[in-house]
Amino acid sequence: MDINQRVSLPKNPLPIVIIGAGSIIRDAHLPAYKLANFPVRGIYNRTKERALELKNEFNFVEKTYDTVSELIEDAKSCNAVYDIALPANRNCEILELLPEGSAVLIQKPMGESLDEAQQILEICHRKKFVSGINFQLRYAPYIIAARDLINKGILGELYDLEVMVCVYTPWHLWGFLFELPRMEILYHSVHYLDMIRSFFGNPKKVYASSIKHPKMKELAQTRTTMILDYDNHVQARVITNHGHEFGLEKQQSYVKFEGTKGSIKIRIGLSMDYPKGVPDKFEYISLEDESPTWKEVPLKGSWFPESFIGTMAGVQNSYLDKEIPLLHSTDDCYDTMKLVEAAYKSSETGGVKFSDIE
Repeated sequence: MDINQRVSLPKNPLPIVIIGAGSIIRDAHLPAYKLANFPVRGIYNRTKERALELKNEFNFVEKTYDTVSELIEDAKSCNAVYDIALPANRNCEILELLPEGSAVLIQKPMGESLDEAQQILEICHRKKFVSGINFQLRYAPYIIAARDLINKGILGELYDLEVMVCVYTPWHLWGFLFELPRMEILYHSVHYLDMIRSFFGNPKKVYASSIKHPKMKELAQTRTTMILDYDNHVQARVITNHGHEFGLEKQQSYVKFEGTKGSIKIRIGLSMDYPKGVPDKFEYISLEDESPTWKEVPLKGSWFPESFIGTMAGVQNSYLDKEIPLLHSTDDCYDTMKLVEAAYKSSETGGVKFSDIE
């Protein structure tokens, strides 16, 4: 069976200007743009040496800039797409500087609170941006493949989606996370929530608990359990434990889809033994086969860097042709941030005290 794993690319991709030169640019954005043959006009970073390092490492990057103003003037001259990759609390100040009508890809999350997400949405509306948030898991090759199988009817009626992550995550690689009052859902499980929404839409009810780890007390939360209930017996679950320090053997990282006719199970290898990772794996089964057995599908790429092609391609396609919908638009992703907020509120106020039961 021919199973799609790729997004549609713009026929004549626009140049890209990047604001920020952190590890995500080195590890994902630039490798993805190289694979897709997207031209990168230049990079700005507050510490110019970091931008120069990336320019030297990726020889298709044309230049670096001394100021954001210089980047904007150059971007206007070549109709470039803005790729903002800064800590979420800096997005608003940068968006206010960009010209009206710009094409913009904004690094996730969409602010560090729902109030910040509302501000971002307001700016993007007021300035008439074609704007998307870089929630890229929905564009990983294995998620595209799962969607293709589901759309072909192989699973029948989809009724269950489960994400399980039991790994050891080296949080010290992202120092800014240690200062935040909200962490795990906002900066990690948000990917799963956005991916789930891309299949099921917005849930009717959310149940969540997100807590600290006794050996990682300086971090706000590192373990989360969430249940998303929909109509017609549909449910999704996200279970994460980032403190499994007992070796790779018992680590788990998967997403599983179940339908009335079949199932898909995907190993998300990136999360295991991070940042080295292990190979991804995609398997599915159809109850309509004469002898139902699990089949493995060879994958063409992974979450990093291939999914970052999808988020940039989506912004460019929609900017170049207004008839093409932008699936990860700021409007759509605002609902992902509302779901994040619902999960935190459930974690803070939900639950029944055992002592209240008589």
